[in-house]
Amino acid sequence: MNLSTRLSNKEVFVRTLKRVLIFLSVFGPATITAMADNDASGVATYSIAGSTLGYPILFALGIITILLGITQEMGMRLTVVTRRGLADLIREKFGVKVALLIFGALLIANMGSIIGDMSAIRTTTSIFNLPAIPALFIMVILIFFFVTRGNYKLTQSVMLFSCLFYLTYIISAIKAKPDWGMALGNLVYPHGVEFNKEYMRNYLIIGLGVLGTTITPWGQFFVSSFAFDKKIDERNLRYSQLETYLGAFLTDFFSFFMIVATASTLFVRGIVLVSGEQAAMAIQPFAGEFAGELFAIGILNAGFMGIVVISLSTAYAFSEFFGLSGGLNTSYKQSKTFYIIFLGQLLTAAAVVSFPGINLFKLAITTQGINAVMLPLVFFYLISLSSNPRIMKEHVNKPFQKYFAIVGTVLIFIASIASLSAVFLNFGG
Repeated sequence: MNLSTRLSNKEVFVRTLKRVLIFLSVFGPATITAMADNDASGVATYSIAGSTLGYPILFALGIITILLGITQEMGMRLTVVTRRGLADLIREKFGVKVALLIFGALLIANMGSIIGDMSAIRTTTSIFNLPAIPALFIMVILIFFFVTRGNYKLTQSVMLFSCLFYLTYIISAIKAKPDWGMALGNLVYPHGVEFNKEYMRNYLIIGLGVLGTTITPWGQFFVSSFAFDKKIDERNLRYSQLETYLGAFLTDFFSFFMIVATASTLFVRGIVLVSGEQAAMAIQPFAGEFAGELFAIGILNAGFMGIVVISLSTAYAFSEFFGLSGGLNTSYKQSKTFYIIFLGQLLTAAAVVSFPGINLFKLAITTQGINAVMLPLVFFYLISLSSNPRIMKEHVNKPFQKYFAIVGTVLIFIASIASLSAVFLNFGG
């Protein structure tokens, strides 16, 4: 090897290393947001989908991954280019009344999701023979302590570490000994079951529900605010864009294994679930006790991530909507309102879950209804802002991004309406 070749190889290595380091410097916001979409409620949805529909529901994951990546990238790009959060821009461009309307709906919907995650944690602790109520309040104290006493870097590191616990779903799926050929084949086209009228009805409702649980209103605000808190330079925008698509892939990569674990053990035996916690116990006889415990650990971790991220999204949104200081790099004294809103949600959710008479199912239905009305509205402002050349300059949405997001918004709205209609029809019957 001559001198010029060695120098050329060295230059390539240095350039590659520099790009990797830049990518790692912006890495975090999009991945954490996307992974947190698989909170305890999300795990429940995927588990129910796997046990009710089997492998064919995997076909929906490709479309979900693209839509999640596109919408998260819009919010990320909007913040990096404007150096402002989505909520801040909505308030300025569309007025305080719109800000009040969206924040009110976001607060109610987020509280429903946080309570759902708390409930899942309470139920799942019983698998490990832990006292449920003390465990909940210990978790609240630990969460508040590390968020208020730490900073952005610490919070991001803890949340990224929590993402590693999603590996438990891979192990649970492997222990279940699924038909991998059937599972991978259904990513290409749905097959292997009898597509009768009842199955198609369930596929439509549950499949659209899977789509709706992955794309959430709080996710749009959180990825924007968390990216703003990280202070990503516009020169590194393409690396942040790459991360949004990587994060979308990772979240549905783990969703794939959640579905496989339940489809290979429960669907093939005609066992239908109504919650994610049931999945951890139901797969044990077929995949082994260890697989069930790993699934339960995954639910506990998913609940933890959901509680932290969704509570932060509300606090971020309030601060931006109403022009207050608030962020993880500010102290409690500097951003009292931000941290009080964060803590208030934790304590409220823990208190509600502590009362056995609360109908959490009806609460979940109400939350879903609010999200059904809210998400298309949030997407309208997100698409409008990120398509505006006066705001975004040369970084406006590409036509494919814009129209794919519009179609996805319509589908998510239909998903929520269809799910709600099915529930009310069942109540009536």
